[in-house]
Formats: sequence, C-alpha cells, structure tokens
Amino acid sequence: MSERRVVGIDVSKAELECFFIPDSVGWLEPNSESGIEALVLRLHELKPDLVVLEATGGYETAAAVALILANFAVAVVNPRQVRSFANAMGKLAKTDKIDARVIALFGERMQPEARGVPDEEVRELDALVTRRRQVQAMITAEKNREQVAAPAVRPRILEHLRWLSQELDATEEEIGGKIEKSPAWRTREELLMSVPGVGPTTARALIAELPELGALGPKRIASLVGVAPWPRDSGMFRGQRRIRGGRASVRCSVYMATFVAIRFNPVIRAHYKALTARGKLFKVAMVACMRKLLSILNAMVRDSRPWTMAAAA
Repeated sequence: MSERRVVGIDVSKAELECFFIPDSVGWLEPNSESGIEALVLRLHELKPDLVVLEATGGYETAAAVALILANFAVAVVNPRQVRSFANAMGKLAKTDKIDARVIALFGERMQPEARGVPDEEVRELDALVTRRRQVQAMITAEKNREQVAAPAVRPRILEHLRWLSQELDATEEEIGGKIEKSPAWRTREELLMSVPGVGPTTARALIAELPELGALGPKRIASLVGVAPWPRDSGMFRGQRRIRGGRASVRCSVYMATFVAIRFNPVIRAHYKALTARGKLFKVAMVACMRKLLSILNAMVRDSRPWTMAAAA
C-alpha cells in the first residue's frame, strides 16, 4: 500500500505554515492572494492526496476555495480535534511549524472527509446571518449596560442602541432580499416555516449554516449540529450521556425553535410531555426534542414535503 501524501496547513491571519508528508518538507506562504497562488503552484508539484486546514474563523476560506477550485481534495477540520490528536501523541509544544506537521499527521492517520465549500451566494448569506447574530448580541449587551450606566454615558448608550436597531433592520432586509432572489432558498424557507415553531430567523439560519440538511441521515445531521448524546461508559461504570461539539450557532437556533414548538407544535409537545412524565430533566427533554425536530426538518427537506402531523409523528 502506497503512503498517503498529505499537506497540513496551519492558518493565521497573515501566514500559511505548510508541511508535507511523507517528505517532511515545510515552508511558509503569506495568507494573501499572491501567497495562495504560490501555494497552489507548489501543491501542483507535490500532488498531495489530501490538503488539511484548521478552521480559523474565516482566515482559511480564501485558501480553501482556491485549492478546491484547483481540484485538490481539501478537508477543513476542527482545531479541537487536532489539538486532542496532538495531546494523544504527547506533543505538548505548540508553534506554527509544529502545528502544521501535526495537522498533516492528523490528515494522514485520521483521513478526514474532503468536502467542498459553499458557493459565493451561500457564503454571503452565512456572513449576513452571522452579522445579525453579532448585532443582536451587542443590543443585549448595551441594554444590560444601560440599566446600570451613569447619567453621563446613558445618552451615548441609547444612541448606540438606535444605531444597532437600524443595523439589525438593514441586515434582516438584506437577508430577506437574498432569500427572495433564489427560488430554491425561497422554497426551502417556506418548507421549513411550515413547521409550527420554526420562524424566519431559524429557517434562514438553517439555510445559511446547515446546507447539509436533507442530504444526511438523521444520526449524522444530529451529530453535525451537536445534539447527539455521547456515552461515557467504562467497565461497570455507566456515565451520563452528554452532547458536545457540533455547530453551536445552529444549535442555538434549533433550541429557540424547539422552545416555541413545545408550546405550539403538537408532535414536539407530546414528545416533551412523554419525556418529562418519565422523569427526564428539562435539559435532557429539550435536547431530545431538538433532535426530533431536526430529524423532522431533515426528512422534510430530503423529500421536499411540507409539514403534516401524520408524517412527523
């Protein structure tokens, strides 16, 4: 069996630290248009089977897109997984060069799935949905400050709140405009909103941040969002199962939709009542209902079928 050829790239705002195995060759490129072009040319010479980058808050996007367009197999992985892998290998030191080598080793041994990146329209919608969430968080923070602010600064906080409210309205309008321009997105939004409890905010977050909805099985989509319980068993010990990982922003949107669905969606309400009647704690029952709601939404998108109680039960 031939040895896998893997490039690991540690991404920062300014630099791309690269490492190639099996040749154990490392080099540095600037994280700029010219640097990414040079990286593509270098990888055409090396012909890797897989290129692995850590997700770094968007700094990896330009390089990942360019590499995918150049027909390389690219995997963007969770930094926590790579750090756990490094700890398991006993590599506690952390520098950009070490990280690039660890990422390459992670790619060689764990063989993460290579995936494409969303097209330009999806990335723009994702950015707008993220911006809306940031503005909402700032509004909440400023309202909390206003309650305890000294008289000298309260007018400034109120002025900032007025600006944030305008920014939120403008962002909402732009998100709605992008959804309206796309027949596929408009259809999906209407489909998702046919479920009692799912409003436009949740529907748009799912469109932008969970494009895999409808394309994966219920267990994989639950794991992707982070509502799949993981066992903690060892020998005779049976630990409490907990959720972990996944896409936190999507999970928050699904949580809010589930909170509403418990009141207004007969299927989710019945499921919640059955769980609490069996003595399940609120958090446990909520996560189970989130998982059920997500499974219903996944099946609806997969089959292009609007909400019906019979199909969801």
